[in-house]
Amino acid sequence: MQWQSFSEFIAMGGRGFYVWGSYGLAFILILAELRLLAQRRRQSLQRLHQLQQLEKD
Repeated sequence: MQWQSFSEFIAMGGRGFYVWGSYGLAFILILAELRLLAQRRRQSLQRLHQLQQLEKD
């Protein structure tokens, strides 16, 4: 597919809302997954630190 202008590219032949909405949703979900992974990692490291402190006592 070839487009004559940038606005035609964004419109995607009338399917722009679906195409760009799909990309946007995927991007948001990927960011959410990365945030959740970082949060779980932080919690796991805190728990390991707590267990190490208990073993020392």
